[in-house]
Amino acid sequence: MSNMSETAGVARKASFLSRYAIWLVPAIIVAIMPPVLDSNVAMAVLNQMGIAVIFTVAYNMMLGQGGMLSFGFAVYFGLGGYFAIHGVNIISEGGWPIPLPFVPFLGGLAGLAFGALFGSFSTNRAGTVFAMISLGLGEMMASSSLIFSKFSGGEEGITTDRTEVPPFFGVEFTTEQEIYYLIAGWVFFAVFLMYRFSRTPIGRIANAVRDNPERAEFLGYSQKWVRFMSFSVAGCFAGVAGALFALNYEIVTEETVGALTSGVVLLQAYIGGIGFFAGPIVGAVIFTLLQTLMSNYTEIWALYVGVVFVGTVMYAPAGLTGLIMMHIPVYRVGRMGKLTVPYARIALPALICALGAIGFLELWQHISAGATGESEIHVFFMTLDYTSPIPWIVFIAMFLGGLWDARRVAPAVADTYGNALHYAFTGEDQ
Repeated sequence: MSNMSETAGVARKASFLSRYAIWLVPAIIVAIMPPVLDSNVAMAVLNQMGIAVIFTVAYNMMLGQGGMLSFGFAVYFGLGGYFAIHGVNIISEGGWPIPLPFVPFLGGLAGLAFGALFGSFSTNRAGTVFAMISLGLGEMMASSSLIFSKFSGGEEGITTDRTEVPPFFGVEFTTEQEIYYLIAGWVFFAVFLMYRFSRTPIGRIANAVRDNPERAEFLGYSQKWVRFMSFSVAGCFAGVAGALFALNYEIVTEETVGALTSGVVLLQAYIGGIGFFAGPIVGAVIFTLLQTLMSNYTEIWALYVGVVFVGTVMYAPAGLTGLIMMHIPVYRVGRMGKLTVPYARIALPALICALGAIGFLELWQHISAGATGESEIHVFFMTLDYTSPIPWIVFIAMFLGGLWDARRVAPAVADTYGNALHYAFTGEDQ
């Protein structure tokens, strides 16, 4: 009997390790980042990335898991930031013994409260009606942030000083590294809770309501109640992200509740892939890198992000995570090697096409916004004269030639992948 219990205990331990070991590797990487990078700029980018991860995963709780497309999700992000920054000011003025790591709870409560309030009537409907209600609520709250300036600070926003809050075990959060560890800890805590919520019965039922609401209703589950629960919980974690935003930048303005912030989180979710839990994380990381790194090299980085979004929706509707997951069956049967040459064959003309398009757009942008009398431009580590026709001809030729060649070989690449996938599921070649 004891041997059976020991065997069961070992099995449970192995199951636990296999289930949660995936969290250990990212935790180690996150912990060693500050001493490895040793850069305040890198820390600032990572802080922004962590906030975006929580915000996007929370958004995907509605969109990817619950099927609710929202155009005003920044409301809960911004309100969480406002309440958190007011909380910091009250704590510092009143001398309350509440350290900074507990302030995001206040933002989460604000997001939960307003999520429950607005969700009580907006989740009565789904689809286009819900999307339009969310858009209206977003515009209403953005306008209100300018009207009720006593609370929001109007156009100038509201500021705080996080160092005036009582220290946490001697840490006063005066440096980028200290606030980095605060944000990183909250990222793991919040993402883990959202992951566990997605595995609860209510999270599973939300998937059923998303896929077939009439069927779920027939089985005895209320569509409205399920959507309301998912909506409220998503608002709670969006409030946590907003609170971390407030603590990181020490300012919250009306932009945090505006349509731009709502659009950004939508882009991040779709680029990463709304059908997978890890998709929003990938999307948030990639979008943050594009925003912070590309903006240092080009003024039209937002155009490139838009092109990436449109291309993802058109050619990879499952997102970048979906592109990875669709190759897992092929990898398991050892057929990835057969895809190497075809993928390299299409990657080269696609890269040439992209470089040609980027070069052309940069030339066009400098003609439109360049300084008078200036004729030189730095593109791809080269100095070019954009008044000369040669760079224009070269970039247009690269774009058209790469596009033609990529479209020419695309059918053969698709057939090769189809054969590999067929073998993965049947064990036979087509």
